[in-house]
Amino acid sequence: MRIGVVDVGSNTIRLLVAGVDGRAVVPIDKERVRLSLGEEIERSGRVSETSVATAAKAVRKLCTIARRHGVESLDVFLTAPGRQSDNADELIAALRRAAEQPVRVLSTEEEGRLAYGGAVATAGIELPGRIAVCDVGGASTEIAVGSPGRAPDWVSSIDLGSVRLSVRAADLDHARREAAEALAELAPPRVELVLAVGGSARAARRLVGPWLADAELTEALRLVETTTARAISRRFGVDRSRARILPAGVAILAQVHELLGVPLHVCDGGIREGAVLATMAALAA
Repeated sequence: MRIGVVDVGSNTIRLLVAGVDGRAVVPIDKERVRLSLGEEIERSGRVSETSVATAAKAVRKLCTIARRHGVESLDVFLTAPGRQSDNADELIAALRRAAEQPVRVLSTEEEGRLAYGGAVATAGIELPGRIAVCDVGGASTEIAVGSPGRAPDWVSSIDLGSVRLSVRAADLDHARREAAEALAELAPPRVELVLAVGGSARAARRLVGPWLADAELTEALRLVETTTARAISRRFGVDRSRARILPAGVAILAQVHELLGVPLHVCDGGIREGAVLATMAALAA
């Protein structure tokens, strides 16, 4: 069975077409369209008419690709843009017309739970008894805590991600202060390991490897502070638009590490893989 997921995020609109083998998500196709909705929302509170039209065009294209793959279920959803934009209703309506099917807005708890399921399924390492999953998005960051093999029993979120923080922060020190202040609101349970998902985590992995602890995060912070986005892109193969917001993303990851006090391991999967697994579970019920 093939499942399609179209994820409209704050920095990128992504498609995943996948099957499931046991608890493993098997990718068949992945596509993405860069569109920084989160930056517009942070600057003006809403998505411009031009960006609404561009997002609709991207969703139409990605849904067409998914249907050509013969998906038996297609899930189209928005994350932070559907919660934070003053004209979210207009954006959702345009995407619904483009997708020719229902489009839903994930709550922060749904987002955290899906990211948790996708991270556990794609961790690729032996997991301890208590873990957290951190999903640094463009306009929000979710942390979910639980035991592998079960749904998370603690989920929380802050309205701060790599795109929004890039707009707000004048420099890296400012970004770290903003991230620390936002995360100070959270009181997560103790864990033994953090799984990190999302574009910022995967880009940080290109810089310093899949394990993000004190030494690696210190080096990642040094690199993004002393190296231009253009040089980061060329040297490490990070997409240019991702490299531009990477200092903010690394700042958030560093503060999550400080909050939870354990290393972060970067996973390949996340919210879209979690959505595939959730769809499969619902169809099997």
